Amino acid sequence: MSEHIFRIWRGDSSGGDFVDYKTDVDDGMVVLDVLHRIQAKQAGDMAVRWNCKAGKCGSCGMEINGIPKLACMTRMNNYSQRDVITVQPLMTFPVIKDLVCDVSWNYEQNLKISPFKPSPPDSDGRHRMMQEDVDRIQEFRKCIECYLCQDVCHVIRNQGRKDRFVGPRFLIRAASLVLHPLDVEDRIPAVRDELGSGFCNITRCCTDVCPENIGITDNAIIPLKEHVTDRYYDPVAWILRKVTGRIRSGVE
Repeated sequence: MSEHIFRIWRGDSSGGDFVDYKTDVDDGMVVLDVLHRIQAKQAGDMAVRWNCKAGKCGSCGMEINGIPKLACMTRMNNYSQRDVITVQPLMTFPVIKDLVCDVSWNYEQNLKISPFKPSPPDSDGRHRMMQEDVDRIQEFRKCIECYLCQDVCHVIRNQGRKDRFVGPRFLIRAASLVLHPLDVEDRIPAVRDELGSGFCNITRCCTDVCPENIGITDNAIIPLKEHVTDRYYDPVAWILRKVTGRIRSGVE
């Protein structure tokens, strides 16, 4: 057992400040365990959002020493006893109370993406896909919607683009459909315009904080940008459209 100081943001939408709590930490604890101990013994009115405590629900996302993390997956043995551990809500979204913020903006962005539209089945009633095409999009399904990638995205946080950029989480969802071998919806105009793919300048900060280790930047966002470039900015494709009146397919 060791003793640590936790500096926790306390307040609501009207304002607040950090409060220090000194508490014992047992071997094997994660940050969420310590928050529960502080909640039980020192701050019974402290608001903390959590659910599964297994890194699969995404509910306990918060900023720990300035880095967006899941509190249930952040082990205390990563910190020295001398460290003051600062815990605050995700800074990109409005605070409700203490460590809980309002992430409803994200659900509004999800509505901008049209549903999966599969091609008709083959004559025998079956759909056929190449396994490599399935594998390409499978990792996107691991997303637990913790919104850590949304929180760390500087386009959303610092550039005031919430009205024009949906963020990395929803570019992942768009990529899962654009790259799906059976989807026949033309999504490239929406990717460029409604979803705002051009605002991302590929810093890879979203990939760095993803608890599921999804290749957000390299495997989702960059392919979407390639599709947009191929459609709108490739001079060869532009000439082909003028000559044939047809849209060339996206990057393979």
